[in-house]
Amino acid sequence: MIIRNRFTHKKILKVPGKTLQSADLSFENLSGADLTGADLREANLSRSDLRYADLSEADLREANMRYCDLSDTHLWKSDLTGADLTGADLRDADLQGARLVNCDLSYANLRGADLTGADLTGADLTDASLPNTLDAIGNPSERRS
Repeated sequence: MIIRNRFTHKKILKVPGKTLQSADLSFENLSGADLTGADLREANLSRSDLRYADLSEADLREANMRYCDLSDTHLWKSDLTGADLTGADLRDADLQGARLVNCDLSYANLRGADLTGADLTGADLTDASLPNTLDAIGNPSERRS
């Protein structure tokens, strides 16, 4: 379903819970899209603009998200297992509770991202911009109670 953004009157995508598995959405402007719970397994989203999009609880396993603009994007509890986020811009993204297992985050910008409760097991963070993410993850000593 296509709707218009109420502030900019631009057309935006709204497909919560829909299947877009293996879809080629590379180079698309999906800024502000509602993709809550969408099945985007193995989708090609490389170099797409997903700023301000809602990808909460989306299935993004093995997705190609190289050089995506995901700044200010909601990825709350999304599954990004095995996704390629090389060079992605994740500034100020909400990644609370996200699964980033075996995810390639090399050269990604994670400044200001909220990684509270995120699973980064096996993630490649080579040359990623990580300032301020330790505060976002929280102090491990504060969690012991």
